[in-house]
Amino acid sequence: MNESRPLPAPRCPSRSHSEWALTAAPFIWLIVLFAAPTAVVVFMSFREAGPHGGLGEAWSLRAWKDLAQPIYLVILWRTLRLSLIASALCLALALPVAYLAGRAPPRLRSILILLIVVPFWTNFLIRVFAWRIILQPEGMLRRALIGLGWIEEDVVLMYNEWTVLLVMVYTYLPFAILPLYAAAERFDYSLLDAARDLGASAAGAFFRVFVPGVSRGLLAALAMVLIPALGSYVIPDLVGGPGQEMLGNKIAQRTFVDRNLPHAAALATLLIAAALAPIAAAFLFSRPAQPAAQNGGAR
Repeated sequence: MNESRPLPAPRCPSRSHSEWALTAAPFIWLIVLFAAPTAVVVFMSFREAGPHGGLGEAWSLRAWKDLAQPIYLVILWRTLRLSLIASALCLALALPVAYLAGRAPPRLRSILILLIVVPFWTNFLIRVFAWRIILQPEGMLRRALIGLGWIEEDVVLMYNEWTVLLVMVYTYLPFAILPLYAAAERFDYSLLDAARDLGASAAGAFFRVFVPGVSRGLLAALAMVLIPALGSYVIPDLVGGPGQEMLGNKIAQRTFVDRNLPHAAALATLLIAAALAPIAAAFLFSRPAQPAAQNGGAR
């Protein structure tokens, strides 16, 4: 005999209105400060450059055709490569830090989080310029490494990809630690003890239980590191030099030096697409699984 299903509760109109009221403000915020400026940038990329800078009157694909030049492919590949490597290193360093901070006593945990947040109290530009002073050719670090015999006299610590990568990891590491710590704080660490009791090693329990348990924090950390890394232009400019330009440097050059706004808009659109890709991937991978379809009648 089939059991009758309970009818769904009627939706309260006041609740529906309150939901719209709560979501209206952030929705308008996104439209005005994100979607509308992004659309303007995309439309600008299809205009001609003005004879004296700025935008011309006619529509053109010239800015997009110029992006096919080999130099832009090299810069795009360098931007993607350095950003992905920096993101991977930040996640690799942030995982054990978040694990230890999540298991630490409350008082020690507060001290650890304070030490992570302290770099934010100093201006970003000052922190990057401090690395420039540390790594300069006549700096104490280079002289000390030469004195220890670890590097040769002709080795320069600045103006290479390794220096750019080092400063990027230093700069964006807190952006990876904080969301991972938020996920690790809510993790049930008794699951690790259960895994050890069932025969898993310490490393196996960490990678097979803890890492999947903080997967959403990993996706959030990846997005928070990769997106600003893709748009970096201060770090390559100060410690990388002209030979280590990234997309952000070219956008700044086309905007402020050449005043070729359509070309800058095309580069910015390319950068927006590269930055939105990890967000879309994080959204797809974080969606909950759909429940299995149930039979119409009770068994």
